[in-house]
Amino acid sequence: MTNFLQAYSWVNMRFLFEGMWVTVQVAVISVILSFIIGSVLGVLRYVKIPVVSTIVGLIIDIIRNLPLLLIIFFTYFALPKINIHFSVMGSTIFALTIFESAMLAEIVRGGIVAVPKGQLEGGRSNGLSFYQTLMYILLPQAYKKMIPPIVSQFISLIKDTSLATIIMLPEMTYRAQIIYAQKPAQIIPMFLMLALLYFILNYALSKIANIFDRRMAV
Repeated sequence: MTNFLQAYSWVNMRFLFEGMWVTVQVAVISVILSFIIGSVLGVLRYVKIPVVSTIVGLIIDIIRNLPLLLIIFFTYFALPKINIHFSVMGSTIFALTIFESAMLAEIVRGGIVAVPKGQLEGGRSNGLSFYQTLMYILLPQAYKKMIPPIVSQFISLIKDTSLATIIMLPEMTYRAQIIYAQKPAQIIPMFLMLALLYFILNYALSKIANIFDRRMAV
C-alpha cells in the first residue's frame, strides 16, 4: 500500500502529466497532418488519374502493411544517413503522419465510394463539374459516414504514440518507465496510472466525436 501511495506523489504525477502533454502535442499535430494528407490521397485514389492514382495506391498499400515501429525506426535512424534529420518529436510526428495518412486514405476513399452514385449524377446534371460535385456534394456526405472509423483511427494514433518510447520520446510511457526503473515496486501503480490517463484521452476524444456526429446529423 505504501508503494502505491508513494508512486502517486506530486513529483511523479507532475512528471507523468508533463509526458501526457507531450503525448497530446504529438497526437494533435499528427492527427491534423494525417487528416489533411489522408484526405488528399484518398481523393486521388478515388478519381483514378492515370498513373498517379496507381502510384499513390501502391505507396498506400506498402505503408499500410508495414509495422509502425519500423517506420519510426526508419525515420529516426535511417533518414539521417541521407542527411535528413528530425528531432525525436519530429521523427515521431513524421512517422505517425505517414502511417496514419495511409490508413485514412483508404477510409476516405471508401467513404466516397459509399455515397450513392445518384449524388454524383445529380451534381453533374445541375451543371457542376466533376471536381465541384466531389468537393461540395460527395465529400461532405462521405465525411459524415467516416466519423466512426476516423475517430477509431485517431484513438489508435494516440495509443501508438507510446511506441516512440523506443527512441526516447519523453511521453507518458517513457516517463513511467523512468519512475519504476528507479523504484521497481512502483511498476504496478505506474501501469494503472498509464491505463487511466490513456483511457481519459481516448474517452474524451470519443465523446467529442459523438457530439460532432450528432450535430452533423441534424
